[in-house]
Amino acid sequence: MSETPITEVAAEPETTETPTPETAAPKRSRRELLEREGEVAADFLETLLDIADLDGDIDLDIDGDRAAVAVVDSDEGRVPRRLVGQDGKVLEALQELTRLAVQSATGDRSRLMLDVAGHRAARRAELVELAQQAIDTVKSSGESVDLDPMSAFERKVVHDEVLAAGLVSDSSGTEPRRYVVVHPAEAAAGDQSTDASTSDSAAADSADA
Repeated sequence: MSETPITEVAAEPETTETPTPETAAPKRSRRELLEREGEVAADFLETLLDIADLDGDIDLDIDGDRAAVAVVDSDEGRVPRRLVGQDGKVLEALQELTRLAVQSATGDRSRLMLDVAGHRAARRAELVELAQQAIDTVKSSGESVDLDPMSAFERKVVHDEVLAAGLVSDSSGTEPRRYVVVHPAEAAAGDQSTDASTSDSAAADSADA
């Protein structure tokens, strides 16, 4: 029996289609991602207000590198101040719940800032004044000044004011009794470890805020 010769057929080389700008999925800009965070947060908060039968409108904005969401008074009525709580503790808890809702929807850790009834805005103004008083005291006395315990958000506001004034600051203590210490500018110049501590503390407060 004669064998029929087998003719090998060369396999066609595999080709990988290079995505073109038209076919490639567009990469969202940072602003678009923050806007998405705000939208998710707004939906979560609106649902929460509806379930609790509470009044309030939602304002969305972008503050620097984070989404800013505010629950404000509506035409139907005022936002219940109990959503702020004593020393803003209820607000802090509500902010964490909102961040978790955003993270669950987007898959990314959120640093959005939540305000209720203008509490944070008013508190920020108070902190700026408090920081300025501490700065003036340190400049006139040449000695460090300890401030009262604050939240991470509040410490971040103070750190920013101190830095803008040309002084240095760090955070000491443990939560929830962590506080800011304002130092003379000479403290960092004469002690590199203090300067490093200042940067680490301020960065940690910024990340936690």
